[in-house]
Amino acid sequence: MGRRVCTVLVVLLVGLAGTAGRGVAVERPVVELSAAQAGAGGTVTVSGTGWRPRTLLMVLVCGRATPARGVVGGTNSCANGDGRAVTTGADGAFSRRLPVAEPPVPCPCVVHVATVTGAGAEADAVLQVAGHPVAPLPARPSGGRLAVLSATRLTGSSGPLTWFGAPPSRTLVLTVGNTGTGPIENPVFQVGTAHGVFAPEWDEREWHGTLAPGKKAQVKLPVELPAGAHGDYTVTLRHEGRVLARQPWAVGRPWGVTLFWILLCLVVPAALFRAGMAVVDRVRPRRPGGIPRAPRPARRRRPRLPRSRTAGPPGAAPAPPPAPALPWFTPDSVPGGPTGRSCAPHDDSATSPTTPTPEGPT
Repeated sequence: MGRRVCTVLVVLLVGLAGTAGRGVAVERPVVELSAAQAGAGGTVTVSGTGWRPRTLLMVLVCGRATPARGVVGGTNSCANGDGRAVTTGADGAFSRRLPVAEPPVPCPCVVHVATVTGAGAEADAVLQVAGHPVAPLPARPSGGRLAVLSATRLTGSSGPLTWFGAPPSRTLVLTVGNTGTGPIENPVFQVGTAHGVFAPEWDEREWHGTLAPGKKAQVKLPVELPAGAHGDYTVTLRHEGRVLARQPWAVGRPWGVTLFWILLCLVVPAALFRAGMAVVDRVRPRRPGGIPRAPRPARRRRPRLPRSRTAGPPGAAPAPPPAPALPWFTPDSVPGGPTGRSCAPHDDSATSPTTPTPEGPT
């Protein structure tokens, strides 16, 4: 009896464990194609399930890739110009028609689907591109591993156009070393830029060169933000899924754009006002009868008095001009008088000559 009870308990525990395991199992994203082979210029329907709801995905045709190894060389091996974007539904599924284009590298080819923002997730489906060359995949890396040996820094400065909204750009400089047992050839880094608390946007940057085991090298990778970007940003560098470094970046506000809009708000109303006044002046009705408006009289200038010919001493006030004589009156005579004498009082001393008195003995 005791053994039966123990057996029943063991069976129940195993069943509960299996149910719990199925409940916590995480569904991996899956990609399916409507056709396994298509020629360049055709289309295939790409369907997927198991993705996060309301997530933006990028769908690309990539060469030198297999579902087991992924895309060798990153998106540099994909036909990026013919890619398509799609957003998953509330159930994490999607369906999108994709034009078939030849990737820049030989096949084997896949349709590569990856998330654009948020936590990274990707899936591949095999696609044979008819007429595209096929080449074997490169050998796997032989145990190389990168490590950062110095502090990262952002070098360079923005030009004057950045003050007017041009994309800010810098160069991420760091020293890396190979701590593995095999060489690393042409490593592909992922450089992400995040604004505040938002998820980073990743761009792939390939460093050309071979790093032998135990060697180090200085790596310089360009970093660029979108036009008009400003505020606090974080630059993240990772390789093969491992985050190698993070570097803050404070971007100033493009005040030139604000100044431009202020001037525009001042100039445009002034120009419209002047244009409106010109139109009003042109369409304004004339006076009744068609009589044109009389011109303004010219301003008359006051006549200047003639200066006296007799110049006084320097600094003296100018002498007043002589009073004009009346035509019927002269200061020396009274018209119509019998004697013609002057009306002014007579002064003998002023009119009679002075007779000298003879001097002699008395």
